Amino acid sequence: MTVSASKNPLLDPDNHALLLIDHQYLQMLTTRSHEVGDIINNVAAVAEGAKIFKVPTLVTTAFAEKQNVVSALADATSDQVPIDRTTLNSWEDPRVTDWVKATGKRKLVMAGQWTEVCLAMPVLSALAEGYEVYIITDASGGATKEAHDMAVQRMIQAGAVPMTTWAYVSELQRDWARPTAGDVANLFAARGGGFGQGLRWQWQLLALKEGSR
Repeated sequence: MTVSASKNPLLDPDNHALLLIDHQYLQMLTTRSHEVGDIINNVAAVAEGAKIFKVPTLVTTAFAEKQNVVSALADATSDQVPIDRTTLNSWEDPRVTDWVKATGKRKLVMAGQWTEVCLAMPVLSALAEGYEVYIITDASGGATKEAHDMAVQRMIQAGAVPMTTWAYVSELQRDWARPTAGDVANLFAARGGGFGQGLRWQWQLLALKEGSR
């Protein structure tokens, strides 16, 4: 029995769109809720995972002439030009909402910098318009741990669903018999921290070559 997209609590490659909001240098330099390197690694993993599964993805910036998107994310999304805004709330920029509407998706996954401003505002606005919104908390960061945590609580109270980077990627893969398994395994190896290093060690012990896994 097939579960309709509106009733399916799980994400799959075809039922959502991804928005990555303002992962730029200044925001990273002023983030204190997480280790900045972890956020950069995680948002790159999210973007690279979405690319494997062909998930519609939008990157936005604020005042891009003063601060670029961090290079790992820019590399992962090199096929697009980010939408650059003046609005703090990206949902108030018609180019963003037009893009969302054009995807036809009612489920949205979002991550952003800072959590308490550039993520929380569009999440709350999208929820108010009836979208189902998932937030990737470890690919987002705030000016302080308290600011991040309170923003996450606020979004959850409004109806957002929290998740983490590797939960997102795993939910898209779902079954290791799917043809994307090799690409996802390589993504885990490249960006999966200790688990990724464990994979590489296992491949070494088994003398597996690239592309043969």
